[in-house]
Amino acid sequence: MAMDAMKYARVALLALAQAGAALAGDGKDAAPAQAAAVLERFRTPAEGIRSGGRIQAADLPALQAAGIVRVIDLTPDAETPDFDEAAAVRAAGLHYANLPIAGQQDIDREAVLAFDALLAGSGGPTLVHCASGNRVGALAALRAAWLHGADEEAAIDEGRRWGLTGLEPVVRQRLRQAHCIADAADVAACADGG
Repeated sequence: MAMDAMKYARVALLALAQAGAALAGDGKDAAPAQAAAVLERFRTPAEGIRSGGRIQAADLPALQAAGIVRVIDLTPDAETPDFDEAAAVRAAGLHYANLPIAGQQDIDREAVLAFDALLAGSGGPTLVHCASGNRVGALAALRAAWLHGADEEAAIDEGRRWGLTGLEPVVRQRLRQAHCIADAADVAACADGG
């Protein structure tokens, strides 16, 4: 296991060196242009936050040049067996945190609380990502409702700003279940799904 981590760290450092050399290549405008191109793939749902899909080692110099200081990865390691993201991000001098959300079964109150804690402790411009941004958006929507009191539609809108797409029905179901638990007097509505 340690040998694999060292191997991935070397690969990440090599990619960083190559990307750095490419950025330094033609002139002063190369780094900002590269950073802008990488950032176009991500949303800006809140001040100091970028959200979206998977990153690669070659993206790290541009993210760093754009001011990103922390990466929050919502993917399990098994999704990218050929890329040790933690080692690559740390080798680039950025902070790294991982909250593995493998699928809808992992989207619960505990995950939302952990997500909120990670965002609160970010300490500067942060990129939060999964494979596409969908899981990021699901957690953001539930966070908006459960922790900040947003109603269902406002929570869904917030989730969409962060990247919510295909998990929207799951998020709606979780929100309705929470509402039913909070308002147990309406048993018939809960039995019908909300």
